[in-house]
Amino acid sequence: MKKLIIASIFLFGINTNAQKSIPLYQGKAPGSESWTYSEKEMDSDLFKTHLVYNVAAPAIEIYEAPKAKANGTVIVIAPGGGFQSLSINKEGRDLAKILQEKGITAVVLKYRLLETKTGDPAREMMENIKDRPAFDAKTAPIKVMAGNDIKTAISYIRKNAAKLNVNPEKLGVIGFSAGASVILESVLHSEDASTIPNFAASIYGGPSDAVLGYQVPEQKLPLFICAADDDQLKLAPKSILLYTKWHDAKQPVELHIYEKGGHGFGMAKQDSPVDNWSNVYLDWLRFHKFL
Repeated sequence: MKKLIIASIFLFGINTNAQKSIPLYQGKAPGSESWTYSEKEMDSDLFKTHLVYNVAAPAIEIYEAPKAKANGTVIVIAPGGGFQSLSINKEGRDLAKILQEKGITAVVLKYRLLETKTGDPAREMMENIKDRPAFDAKTAPIKVMAGNDIKTAISYIRKNAAKLNVNPEKLGVIGFSAGASVILESVLHSEDASTIPNFAASIYGGPSDAVLGYQVPEQKLPLFICAADDDQLKLAPKSILLYTKWHDAKQPVELHIYEKGGHGFGMAKQDSPVDNWSNVYLDWLRFHKFL
């Protein structure tokens, strides 16, 4: 009997956190048909996190909410990593499982990245950004492709809303660091209204001046923003500028700047107030009736 109970608990855990991976395109992704590298994963001793890199075939990992808890909300999560890698657990799957348990279907986006040639994406990126203008030039076309990837993901979810048991008008996006730039591509650069989300969140993002220059959508689009004042990349002021942009457009917006937390805190624990950011985000979702 005891073995049966343990087995049942184990199986329940599998069902609760089960996810399926779906490619975003049939065949090669448009614009990167000549890419020959393939996706890999590794534990980075430099970033102290698990990374996915060399993404050439964009895909989504879907964490469906348990039917007994499902409330119709679906959120696409874009992990960060400087367009060189994806912090897939700390800024992706770990949050997805929490949202899933709360009745939200979570979708982790694996968008296209720069090729890593050394097998160590973290160190390669740190070396590359020593020449920031050259690195920005290399990532510019990748940002456009990643923006197309999230818009394709949003389109897929809305077209398959019934199958996924979600409400196509309760679709949100959340992005970390580089992933915040990716989600803003869907928010600010969508020519098709069907690829604009209903709400969004930017976590220690650093939108460029060009991105900040784009017009905020006219339809209501609540935005949650969070960062740390001691961000090593000095991106907290960018979060304030993004807040001001939404505020001036008379859009619903909420900003949280933690004193300590650094860049890339994600779902990690530091024994400081920033550890609670995801609960604050859940409160915000609840306030807007997405939870």
